[in-house]
Amino acid sequence: MLTRPKSDEYFEYYGTYISLVPDGDLRDHLRTQLSETIAALSGVADAKAEKAYGAGKWTLKEAVLHMCDAERVFSYRMLRIARGDATPLPGFDQDNWVPHSCANERALTNLVAEFAAIRASTLALVDSITPEGWLRTGNASGHTISARALAYIAAGHERHHLKITRERYLA
Repeated sequence: MLTRPKSDEYFEYYGTYISLVPDGDLRDHLRTQLSETIAALSGVADAKAEKAYGAGKWTLKEAVLHMCDAERVFSYRMLRIARGDATPLPGFDQDNWVPHSCANERALTNLVAEFAAIRASTLALVDSITPEGWLRTGNASGHTISARALAYIAAGHERHHLKITRERYLA
């Protein structure tokens, strides 16, 4: 079972995401989350998904594509660190990426399918990492981070956005 990372394995900003992950086997949680996300987003009309819940906020389509982008980044970092690559990894500016994503030009069903594919890839990676690999640390965005913290961050990030989706986009 993959255990929760210690606080010295990640930058404090990510503590919010990690705290959203319930106790138990992270692998099971990642699988369950995917079903929850697909269920929450299925049946949402594209017109509704192209609306933001407030001024300066992303549309639901943009939020889903942001979830895709972020999960890709977290998984890439997890791979590099778990495999012992000590090269410092750069940060990414989500607010720069979203306007260039063209998310609103795509069908929500397509975006959800993309998230499902990315999560399947994340799960395959998570299943391949050795116990030693989980404890390896590297540098991302100028901060020390472990491979296992990145797995928890991916899960917590998804949980964070699913909560916002339910409360603000679908309420």
